[in-house]
Amino acid sequence: MSTPTSPMAHTPSTFRLASIEEDEPGAKWQALFDAHWPPYQTWFLSEGERARPGYMTSLRNLRAYMPELLSTYDKLVDLAGGGDLAARFLSFYRPPPYLLGCSQAVWAGPEPALIRNYDYSPILFEWALLKTRWLRPVIAISDCLWGVLDGINDAGLAVSLAFGGRKTTGDGFGVPLVLRYILETCDNVREACFVLRRVPVHMTYNLTLLDRAGVFVTAYLAPDRKPRFVRSPVSTNHQDRIEWPAYARMSASIERRAFLEDRLADPSETKSRFVNRFLEPPIHRIRYERAFGTLYTAVYRPTEARVEYHWPGHRVLQQSFASFEEGLETIHLGEATDGKVSAGHSS
Repeated sequence: MSTPTSPMAHTPSTFRLASIEEDEPGAKWQALFDAHWPPYQTWFLSEGERARPGYMTSLRNLRAYMPELLSTYDKLVDLAGGGDLAARFLSFYRPPPYLLGCSQAVWAGPEPALIRNYDYSPILFEWALLKTRWLRPVIAISDCLWGVLDGINDAGLAVSLAFGGRKTTGDGFGVPLVLRYILETCDNVREACFVLRRVPVHMTYNLTLLDRAGVFVTAYLAPDRKPRFVRSPVSTNHQDRIEWPAYARMSASIERRAFLEDRLADPSETKSRFVNRFLEPPIHRIRYERAFGTLYTAVYRPTEARVEYHWPGHRVLQQSFASFEEGLETIHLGEATDGKVSAGHSS
């Protein structure tokens, strides 16, 4: 989610992904907050302070829907300085609306994998990978400082999100905190679906979930509809039908989904080749100035409780619960050259 998606005339091409391990909220998380709070505060107030729910409303909803997270929330608020505005922001209750791209798919079989591209503005991304043990071990790409764009827990449950292609907003939580809640409290897809049936979200989102047993589901979430769970291995940026045609065209949602479905239906496709599809057009995208550039490809392998992060043409960053290495990966996001994508990283 991060901050607003305003077009920019120039987008830097080099960034650093920080791998951070901290069992309990502490100095490392506080440094992350200090680094990102100013732009988040601007975004949080972008519609005026009165547009955001008050502290008591935010706390009451967090207590009602995700009580297991309250202790962690209190620690984070303390580390953030205990201010009213930060406490309301960290509740994730009815934040400002936001858009992003993303393609996600499940490779089924004896060693299943959840593969996803996160497409967004590199300037508005936190570039932080967190390994924590708040309620249980979780490895996740951070958003809004403790929310999750995609991640996996020690039970082998993996989840990722994509915008669902509708303008409707309503009462509910920003979905990155719902992903955090699922990873902190659920062992499998069945338990996660129970959570998604009772926790409201404030915008339309598609979640893809995969567990260690190979069970997968795509959840269509919206603030004005009951959640729907479909046995689809692929989702992009629309649900059953196109409801925001301009956005669907801009994000090429139909084309990306059809491409991935065709590849999965091809009996000659291999898992490694399918993963590489995410590093190439039309799935890998470079419209960074429009917030539709691919920032990373994540491959979650639940049976091995590990994750890989890929960029075109360069080595893979591997992290797991057994072996998590802190550090910085320097990412060089590429530009199109003769229709081909170039990108890379060095550590």
